[in-house]
Amino acid sequence: MEAIDDGDSEELAEELGDLLMQIVLHSQIAAEQGEFDIADALRRINAKLIHRHPHVFQKTKVKDAQDVARNWEELKREERHEASVLSGLPKGMPALAYSQAMQRRAAMVGFDWRKADDVIQKLVEEVKELEQTADQEQKTAEFGDILFTLVNIGRWLDVEAEDALRLANERFRQRFRYMEEVCQKQDITLSSLSIEQQDKLWEEAKEKAPRSKAPSGPSLHSST
Repeated sequence: MEAIDDGDSEELAEELGDLLMQIVLHSQIAAEQGEFDIADALRRINAKLIHRHPHVFQKTKVKDAQDVARNWEELKREERHEASVLSGLPKGMPALAYSQAMQRRAAMVGFDWRKADDVIQKLVEEVKELEQTADQEQKTAEFGDILFTLVNIGRWLDVEAEDALRLANERFRQRFRYMEEVCQKQDITLSSLSIEQQDKLWEEAKEKAPRSKAPSGPSLHSST
């Protein structure tokens, strides 16, 4: 993901090679144990892609990309004999990505807000509830509701929450590092500056530190 975000094609090629090595390695281990080989893995992904894209390989008609995604999820659920539309999401997914994938699936069966403004209003309500909470356990619950609602807003705006936070983290890291470097050149410590001085230096960092870019193409978290 870092190579993609940085637009570094050389690094991306190297990282893809590392991934490919894992695929070949596990396929070889399985082949030696008489379970399957890499050709079996390729046949399975080919069959899966054909089955889940009836609008391409059959005569199914679709209206838009949402129809395609809806068909994909329904066919996948049929393949796995899953009772719930939420089944099959990897438990090891990052929480933000899991939340967005879960909300996306729920929306596909009509369980959704009518418009983005309704979700934003819900965020305002959740913030007020957090402000009125004194109990620590309840604060955790209310804060979780805020994060969940923010993820939902991202889904409505076609923004991947996991990508957005990762890029925000990188922007903060770059700007904070700029502040530290300025202080080092002036032989002072960041902690010795007043809040006003730190704020001024932060604004300078926002202007001069490199800005992380949103990844081009589909998110790595959009298909699960």
